[in-house]
Amino acid sequence: MLAEIITIGDEILIGQIIDTNSAYISKELNKIGVKVYQITSIQDDRSHILQAFEEAKKHADLVIVTGGLGPTKDDITKQTFCDFFDDTLVEDQNVVENVKQLFKKYQLNKPLPANFQQAMVPSKAIILTNLHGTAPGMWMERDEKVFVSLPGVPYEMKSLLQEEVLPRIVKRFNRPHIYHKTLLTYGLGESTIAERIADWENALPKNIKLAYLPSLGRVRLRLSSMGADENALKKSIDTRMEVLNEMLSDIAVGYEDETSIVGRIAHILNQKKQTLSLAESCTGGAIVEKITAEAGASSFFLGSIVPYKTELKTQILGVPSSLIEEFSVVSIQVAESMALNCCKLFNTDYAISTTGIAGPTKGDGKDEVGTVCIAIASPKGVISEKFNFGNDRFRVIEKTINKAFEMFLKEISKN
Repeated sequence: MLAEIITIGDEILIGQIIDTNSAYISKELNKIGVKVYQITSIQDDRSHILQAFEEAKKHADLVIVTGGLGPTKDDITKQTFCDFFDDTLVEDQNVVENVKQLFKKYQLNKPLPANFQQAMVPSKAIILTNLHGTAPGMWMERDEKVFVSLPGVPYEMKSLLQEEVLPRIVKRFNRPHIYHKTLLTYGLGESTIAERIADWENALPKNIKLAYLPSLGRVRLRLSSMGADENALKKSIDTRMEVLNEMLSDIAVGYEDETSIVGRIAHILNQKKQTLSLAESCTGGAIVEKITAEAGASSFFLGSIVPYKTELKTQILGVPSSLIEEFSVVSIQVAESMALNCCKLFNTDYAISTTGIAGPTKGDGKDEVGTVCIAIASPKGVISEKFNFGNDRFRVIEKTINKAFEMFLKEISKN
């Protein structure tokens, strides 16, 4: 079974917003055995929408459309659905009541006439009640093909997809089982990993595919297969993935959807009842953002400081100015002092520090753009490394984050 996702909105095409809806929908469809054939982004234009619908109908059994359902004149999806399905708009009283209840629940002003325009829907549509917004979802069928229209607002779309659309798809279509399992690794590039696991990869049966998914400082290894017997499918992939995990035990973090590198760190620190603090200079708080995104992070993470300006490293963290003068602000000596003093400041077992030159200019540093020093203070002392992560600011920061996590995980795993 094949699906196509169509996102409607000029704001996507001009880069004003990022289309996260398609990624979410694709992932959820895949879980229930629906393969996405194509993702298309189109203008808020009647002829463009109709053309996209006609094309999607040729190769997809299911078409999910997001966007273009607002109360303003530029939102034309409903009328275009009518044109495509040879239908007319009628008022749906359930949508009218939903609009009233939403305004009452959230203590908003009285609904405007434009808000009640949301109740004008195609007469042939099955209306999907949107509990988080005024724009309803719509389910329509033509020539054995299903078209679903959802709001573009992500949290509204997600709610309708989970509560209304996915259950209907499960009932409406016969689907195979699709199963993926992804191993997270840090610290080695894909070519090095490929060389290490070549024999294992060559022994994979034809119905199981291995994908290398590299990013800055990490590689995800995904096994995928499709079949009628869900239990046999899972057993086949899980068994092979256990072997792979053992082969790469020195760089493997865990399985995606089960854990993350922060989740692994949290597990180890909580198990040992140990704590962490951060002193981030060149990463500017990006590491703490990743940590605090983990539910329950307060059980092991106590706090952080971002001494972005050189003087604050001395004034707040207590890094000796003589050390900065002798070795420069971007040095392993300064990074180590930052980490050790951060431990004292927050009274934690561990601290991670970063100092570097993310670019595009050198700032207070003497080294080349991309130079980064990372230090980790622990109950046994301090370790540090110096790197050059290139001259792209985004890549430098992301590589620093991933390398800091990689170093820290290795350190707490051996202590």
